[in-house]
Amino acid sequence: MGTRESLAGRTIVITGASSGFGRGASLALGARGAHVVVAARRSALLDEVGAQITEAGGSALAVPTDVSDADAVERLAVRAEEITGHIDVWINNAGVGVMGLFWEVPLADHTRLVDVTLKGMLSGSHVALRRFCARGEGVLINVGSVAGEVPLAYQASYAAVKAGISSLGRSLNEELRLAGLGEAIKVSTILPWAADTPWWEHVGNYTGHAPRLAALDAPDIVVEAIVDACTDPQQERPVGPKARSAKASHRLFRELTERFSGTLSESEIEKGSAVPHTSGALHEPVAGGTTLHGDARERMVMEDAERRP
Repeated sequence: MGTRESLAGRTIVITGASSGFGRGASLALGARGAHVVVAARRSALLDEVGAQITEAGGSALAVPTDVSDADAVERLAVRAEEITGHIDVWINNAGVGVMGLFWEVPLADHTRLVDVTLKGMLSGSHVALRRFCARGEGVLINVGSVAGEVPLAYQASYAAVKAGISSLGRSLNEELRLAGLGEAIKVSTILPWAADTPWWEHVGNYTGHAPRLAALDAPDIVVEAIVDACTDPQQERPVGPKARSAKASHRLFRELTERFSGTLSESEIEKGSAVPHTSGALHEPVAGGTTLHGDARERMVMEDAERRP
């Protein structure tokens, strides 16, 4: 059975659907015939995503949701169940980030990152798995990061949270196996390399420089991995050659890989143009960054050109 046929009629919930990976995956899933329940804080953008899915012949329901609110996540599940009576796939994709030396970033920003990106992931996973276990089937997809495998200097709390997401997925799969549900219910963790999405416009930033990282991937390959995981939920899926290489390198040469990663992060930050400190979209949504693709790579080319003698 092909992916298009196997997703037709399935109810799929996806958080963080207003931009970036979430927006791209929502549109792709709708095009494959799924009933897509899109969730994020920016309600107007959710309506836009839903309208695009419907115009392309798909089915969509927009449910504004702040995943840091566990009650709101439960309400999201209840609304999704109104479509077909059950949820087939739940995709935890919502996340925020902050950059800067750990001690120079306000503690409120670190804790907000945990509330959204880790506690939101826990709430979504709990809500989904309670339903999957009662029904006897389902797929849970958590979008992590290779930063959970290779620590990133200047993104300490982000890397810590992403490491937690990877560990969560491994533990959940083992618990499902022990409960006799490991064949019917799957948990898949997606591990992208840094990609050129609007995340770079939304990130909290206390470095004094425009946020950047070398060799950003195109987000399309991550969208494809998320969609594929709906029908082929591998336990962990590093996305692209850079993510696979980084994970393998860290397993073999831990200290060397971490030093290289830290030096690369510092070098890239210093190349960025000067910008004021900001909490970005951590505490409140921002108006900018509404698409799948970002403009970080284009900006980086311009910054590099300006640095040349």
